[in-house]
Amino acid sequence: MTKSHSQPRKRYHLVSLGCSKNTVDSDSIAQLLNDSGYSGTETAKNADVLIVNTCGFIGPARDESISTLRDLAKKKRKGQQLIAAGCLSQLWGPRLAQVVPGLDGVIGTRRWMDMVEFIDGVRGRAKPEPLYHLPTDAVTVGEDEKGAMRTSVQGVSSYLKISDGCRRPCAFCTIPAIKGTLKSRQPQLILNEARQLANNGIRELILIAQDLTDYGHDLGLRDGLANLLNDMCSINGLDWVRLMYAYPGAVTDRLIEVMATQPKIVKYLDIPLQHGDPGVLRRMRRPANIDWVYRTVEKMRKAIPNLCVRTTFIVGFPGETEQEFGNLMKFVDDLQFDRVGVFNYSFEPGTPSGDMPDQVPDEVKEQRREALMVKQQQISLVKNQSFVGKTMLTLIEGNDEEKEMSIGRTYRDAPEVDGLVIIDGLAPAGEIVPVKITGAMEYDLEGTVELNLATPTANGLLMPV
Repeated sequence: MTKSHSQPRKRYHLVSLGCSKNTVDSDSIAQLLNDSGYSGTETAKNADVLIVNTCGFIGPARDESISTLRDLAKKKRKGQQLIAAGCLSQLWGPRLAQVVPGLDGVIGTRRWMDMVEFIDGVRGRAKPEPLYHLPTDAVTVGEDEKGAMRTSVQGVSSYLKISDGCRRPCAFCTIPAIKGTLKSRQPQLILNEARQLANNGIRELILIAQDLTDYGHDLGLRDGLANLLNDMCSINGLDWVRLMYAYPGAVTDRLIEVMATQPKIVKYLDIPLQHGDPGVLRRMRRPANIDWVYRTVEKMRKAIPNLCVRTTFIVGFPGETEQEFGNLMKFVDDLQFDRVGVFNYSFEPGTPSGDMPDQVPDEVKEQRREALMVKQQQISLVKNQSFVGKTMLTLIEGNDEEKEMSIGRTYRDAPEVDGLVIIDGLAPAGEIVPVKITGAMEYDLEGTVELNLATPTANGLLMPV
């Protein structure tokens, strides 16, 4: 009997750098490759094609992308193709191939869904110079996505991208240059993916976009995000729906109402404010109505008990004076945010802020960052201590049988950016269980699994029987 030999599957090695939105793009690319006869491999040496989905948002991210590409280029064996994809590819284009000798292809963010055809073009190319695919028009979502889900599954949690691009004019940001203007996905497409994720056992859905609250503007939808959430909460199987990246000034009364009344929406909102001084915000080309922030945070906390508000700030923006930084410190002290990320201003070529006078020295930026973080650590510790003795629903992410401990997250903790609950004892990974909080640190909580409790309340807390 003659033995039949099937053609071996082509193999790819994909490195994803940067934020969760980039991770979604990488997973969508991987899905298209898998559907086209490729198989992924964890090691670069076993791959036919090497792909780096780069990040180009700030200087350190660009450095990491270039270093990763150069390392793969040095190790690349004969017959392997090295492709740079993503944000830095879109931002730099042919310049990237000058910085990284050995690149075979450069594909940007606007047509990631062409990766299979692009690789075919690279592999069939006789010319020594790289192949480029860098259209400047914003991607058309929906049919152009070629059936790829815009998701990234992490255990029983999953990111779900609802739009791409941004139409905001922030003076420090390269995102519009990288991604183009806002392009919202059709509501039904998003809801279908959410149902599929729920059917596959996903417990937590994390909605992401460059600007979540702008969702549907380009589709002519009013309160597009609020209405999408309302429909999403009717999907069976989902326990938590988490919102990331809300834009100041765009949190509507309707959105607050939906968050307050839909139990599946975790009482958590990430709203990057970037600064607390009106003058700095105007130079940043950001919403500068500080009174709006005070009023809206107060309104949200009143409507949504136990709301967790996360924000980010940039220190050392060009022209930032000691008084303006002092105003930021007071702003943080006044509003007592639950979670805060602080970043030093990074010079971004091609952005309006790059040409501004009075650039702040790096050592001053770092001093201010440390001072703000110390203040926030004090606030965060007091906030965390207020939960000691209470019982909270906790999503278990993993456990260590040898140490007899588990790790989880409460509704107050988004993956990768916030704290954890360190649990004494074993709890089943992937389950949402009641945990009694026994200790608190600046960022993390400690607890034990609690039994014999009443029905969980909508805000993520459980009251003992």
